[in-house]
Formats: sequence, structure tokens, C-alpha cells
Amino acid sequence: MRRLLVVVAGLAVAGAAWAHNCPNEMKAIDAKLATNPQLSKENSDKVAKLRADGEAHHKAGRHTESMAALGEAKKLLGI
Repeated sequence: MRRLLVVVAGLAVAGAAWAHNCPNEMKAIDAKLATNPQLSKENSDKVAKLRADGEAHHKAGRHTESMAALGEAKKLLGI
């Protein structure tokens, strides 16, 4: 039983830490966008949508979805 509690506590801490990384991911995307990267119109639109979706998911407490959207945006930006 004690091991189970340790595992559950560890997962809770890891989840909370990951949730707090969403803003750092958004900052990284914003910093890259500030450099005016060479993107096609299509990819530029995708990055903007993924960035907005990531922020919306974060604010709604859906951090897994947020990190997924932000990760896709980072891939398109090459970061």
C-alpha cells in the first residue's frame, strides 16, 4: 500500500511539473516567432492556431493536449 501511495504522489508531482511547463513552451514559440522565421503561409497559420490551441488547453487545465499542440508548433518552427 505504501508503494502505491509513493507512485501516486510521484505521478501527481510529475503532472503538476508538466502543467507548469506549458507557459515555457509558449514563451519559446513566441520568442521564435519574434525572429520572423521563414515559414510558408500555411505553416505560419498552423503555428498560430496550434499556439492559440495550446494556450486555451492550458487555461482549461488540459495540459496533455496543451503540450501536444505546443509541441507540434515547435516542430513546425524547428525548435
